[in-house]
Amino acid sequence: MKLIKRYFITGLVIWIPLVITVWVLSLIVGTLDQSLRLLPPTIHPIHVIGYDLPGVGAILTLLIIFLTGLLAANIIGQKLVTWWEALLARIPVVNSVYKGVKQVSDTIFSPGGNAFRKPLLVQYPRQGSWTIAFLTGAPGGDVANHLHGEYVSVYVPTTPNPTSGFFLMMPKADVVELAMSVDEALKYIISMGVVAPPVPLVSNNN
Repeated sequence: MKLIKRYFITGLVIWIPLVITVWVLSLIVGTLDQSLRLLPPTIHPIHVIGYDLPGVGAILTLLIIFLTGLLAANIIGQKLVTWWEALLARIPVVNSVYKGVKQVSDTIFSPGGNAFRKPLLVQYPRQGSWTIAFLTGAPGGDVANHLHGEYVSVYVPTTPNPTSGFFLMMPKADVVELAMSVDEALKYIISMGVVAPPVPLVSNNN
């Protein structure tokens, strides 16, 4: 029975990551395939080759994103983006949502920004309990007027789903920068501490 149990667990270890990976990829591709609705039905794969072809919508989505970036990189495209944002600014509810989402996306994808690029070690939810967080910036607005000293803004993700979490403002002296990449930190969080990152090599100059 112990041998059967060991073989069964070994099979689970092999199949579970594979099944979850296929499921996540199929979910992403299926979502991106919704862009096929932008095309006339007559040129959908099911009408052209006789059967549905998964992934065509994903390729179309990536192509649209690339062409949008290419268009926005020139003067005409920048004027169109400016006109589009001015139009959205006149719609009350849409303006608030769009402006907030744009500020977050600009901060995250900014080449020179530090948002979500530095894993940290912080004490949360109480002193003596440590968890991994990500640096998101520094407190701003009126909040900064009420904080005395140097503070940083951090995002503490939950386990095993790092897309939800908590936003905290902590003294910079209370956070510890970690010598690991964001990918390694996310793996550590998602695996609930099972997949630990490698110990960084410490150079000895003595």
